Amino acid sequence: MMNELSNFSGELLQSLSLFWPETTLVITFLITLFADLLSRHKNRLAGYITLAGLIVTGLLLLSQQGVAQTTFSGLLTVDPFSFFMRVTILLSAILVVLFSFSSKELVEGPFRLGEYYMLITGLVFGMFLLSGASNLIFIYLSIEVMSISSYILSGYTKHSKRASEASMKYVIYGAVSSGIMVYGMTMMFGLTGTLNLNEIGMALQTKPVQTMPLLLANLMILVGFSYKISAVPFHYWTPDVYEGAPITVTALLSVASKAAGFAVILRYFHSALTNGGELWQVIGQIDWHFVISVLAVLTMTVGNLVALWQNNMKRMLAYSSIAHAGYLLMAVAVLNNTGMAAVLIYFFIYMLMNLGAFYIVQLVADKTGSEDMEDYVGLGYRSPLIGVALTLFLVSLTGLPPTAGFIGKLYVFTAVVKAGYVWLAIIGVLNSVVSLYYYVRVVRNMYLRDVESQGEKIVFSRPVLTLVLLLAIPTLILGLYFGPLADWASASMAFVTGH
Repeated sequence: MMNELSNFSGELLQSLSLFWPETTLVITFLITLFADLLSRHKNRLAGYITLAGLIVTGLLLLSQQGVAQTTFSGLLTVDPFSFFMRVTILLSAILVVLFSFSSKELVEGPFRLGEYYMLITGLVFGMFLLSGASNLIFIYLSIEVMSISSYILSGYTKHSKRASEASMKYVIYGAVSSGIMVYGMTMMFGLTGTLNLNEIGMALQTKPVQTMPLLLANLMILVGFSYKISAVPFHYWTPDVYEGAPITVTALLSVASKAAGFAVILRYFHSALTNGGELWQVIGQIDWHFVISVLAVLTMTVGNLVALWQNNMKRMLAYSSIAHAGYLLMAVAVLNNTGMAAVLIYFFIYMLMNLGAFYIVQLVADKTGSEDMEDYVGLGYRSPLIGVALTLFLVSLTGLPPTAGFIGKLYVFTAVVKAGYVWLAIIGVLNSVVSLYYYVRVVRNMYLRDVESQGEKIVFSRPVLTLVLLLAIPTLILGLYFGPLADWASASMAFVTGH
């Protein structure tokens, strides 16, 4: 008994030593809460505390580089893959907090901002947990931690009717998808007798399981995952929530939430449904390559086609983010290390270009009071630096050289073609051509429409322009020199598995 207690205490202490980044987020959450309660005035104190907490979290996270270990009796995995995803999530959160300092709808709103920054921290905490979750129940709890914060944040500007509508739709769709996912998890537990992903994989290899119940259980689990990444047909909440939520929240959901969603999808397929190795051999008779390929085709096609008709910039970027989820699913469908590396490379690049695009939408909306595409007429002349930066981000989102977006898509399409799915790569290229149309519409408005009646100059502060350059310069540099990013992604493919 004493030996068991001693072993448990030793394992717990070791697990806690690897849980310092998440612990720091919890501490930041509590300090922000008390600071907001004690402060009588609406100020940036909560924002500064949150920013400091995220930076400290990043420093502690760096100490885990190269670590590969399971913690808390297999509930959570700390490995190079989760490290990459958590770095991406943390950078996104830091940038969004910086965006928030200059957001007119937040700063000039009739509400205190302590709760807002507190919920941002809670959302990041849930994403961190999901990035390393290795147990079905822990995956569900992590998703719920994320969801509760995101539900409230999407309707944070309570004076706006569209924000309340967005939050309500988000809650309803989220509750339905979570219910379906949990039912699938119970079926998986009934089939395998375990909730641990690695043990599920071993159980499926060692004992016979009927194909139809296994397919149904995994499809139901995939519903919950697909909801988090806005995959078709579970995307209906995305345009309304992205349009109704504050732009800063929309930017964070479009990048960080997707990163956490793809992290759990990759870990689930690698640990539970394939036998690992360089080529992930699918366990059972289900062709998951085809299932995910169909999901990818539907997601990028619907996202791009519906984006063609959007005049609101936030809704256009919402459908664009759906399409990009489809491109990422192409690489997931390959189910091998090359595809996984492509996902990591694409995601880091996507973080830069998508956050940059949303930030400029926020800046223009703060100056003009509108998110309509027509209000971008002449923007390239009224604010040259902002016009050039937005053009760069949109060209990168399209996937054209010499931007980083081209490198991201190049790795994805290369992984797909090498795996023999040429038809999927062709559909991806055709979708990229379609996306060029709605991105070019914005560029045309900025430079080619009503050039003579440009309107008044739009002036932005130096800190704002510095932040724009902080996103624009790497978007260009990574299109020309991407070796270190590719090497980092390749080195991050070391899952901790029991196979």
